[in-house]
Amino acid sequence: MNYIIGIVGLVVFLLLAWVMSSDKKSVRWQYIGIMLAIQFLLAFLLLKTSGGIKLVEALATGFGYLLGYAEQGVNFVFGGLENPAVGKVPAASTFFMDVLLPITFISALIGILQYLKILPFIIKYLGWLISKVNGMGKLESFNAVAAAILGQSEVFISIKKQLPFIPKHRLYTLTASAMSTVSLSIVGAYFTMIEPKYVVTAIILNLFGGFIIASIINPYVVSAEEENAVIMGTNTDEKKQSFFEMLGEYILDGFKVAVIVAAMLIGYIALIAMLNGIVDAFTPGDVNFQTILGYVFAPLAFLTGIAWDDAVRAGSIMATKLVSNEFVAMLDVQSIVKGNTGELSERAIGIVSVFLVSFANFSSIGIIAGAIKSLNDEQGDVVARFGLKLLYGATLVSFISATIAGFFL
Repeated sequence: MNYIIGIVGLVVFLLLAWVMSSDKKSVRWQYIGIMLAIQFLLAFLLLKTSGGIKLVEALATGFGYLLGYAEQGVNFVFGGLENPAVGKVPAASTFFMDVLLPITFISALIGILQYLKILPFIIKYLGWLISKVNGMGKLESFNAVAAAILGQSEVFISIKKQLPFIPKHRLYTLTASAMSTVSLSIVGAYFTMIEPKYVVTAIILNLFGGFIIASIINPYVVSAEEENAVIMGTNTDEKKQSFFEMLGEYILDGFKVAVIVAAMLIGYIALIAMLNGIVDAFTPGDVNFQTILGYVFAPLAFLTGIAWDDAVRAGSIMATKLVSNEFVAMLDVQSIVKGNTGELSERAIGIVSVFLVSFANFSSIGIIAGAIKSLNDEQGDVVARFGLKLLYGATLVSFISATIAGFFL
């Protein structure tokens, strides 16, 4: 029965993407079929073997060293400003210090790769390899992998030189990839909250799921001429920079991204908190905004293969991720597992866990739009205009990944 519901669920989620398609007749279903088959194969290997977990752990460890170097620079300048933790309340400046400011260092490394002409080479050939599977452009293919390594704000620094030349339809796909995945910098934190095999499975499935949904919602074909123009998209009249001119530019770009993303997060999260407060004020007893969304999400949770008895609770956790972030939702899962409360079956916990591993939430609209706006004001406004459509697609990616994982749980 679970398999039948899962198949129906996949069809429904693909149809929900197709309903929002900008060109329904141009969807290339053959590529989508290939990528779905790859997802099923990868889900089997990742959930039934341990090799994938070891690989991601090694990559996360390597990225952890880079963040350690970044921390030294942050502590030298801002170390005395961090407010100490009080009881269960974490340090007030932890997110800005530990997550946003290291972008400055990562940006410097990206600039060095760009200056040495290594980054365009990687974009061209890694993108070419993956584009053979997904039928999309080389830049889109590279960007999805880069987003999974660097993160949803840092990845746009890696294509800073190409950003002004990217048309709206391709920009949607690039930002969708960034929202659909997560970065290696926080994989270690996820491992402490939910089972690592679910984290790894979600990372890999979301990579292809992002291509699937973007190919349906936003189908297009990239010509060789356009591809070369964008990938090599540096102005021919651009002044040749010295190494230290380039380094200073990228360091400042990284800092601008950190500050603008912080501002966007403050505004978005505060508005969401206000919405929660307004709804809570007019709802009786234990009913709150998350509970209401839980009932809305329950049918969708059921379509991922979760039993109906678990669907409302699972839907509530999924909704929590959407309106706040994945960390808050993972805490709910963690409390269920550690408390052994029986609120959710083991299978439901696995499916929900896979769903949670992505940046698909309202605040990510602000993060991505802010990151791009700091690099190119006009393109940032373009992203902000299709923000809700971006979140819609990224959420469908999470549903598809969770549904496919459910076949092997």
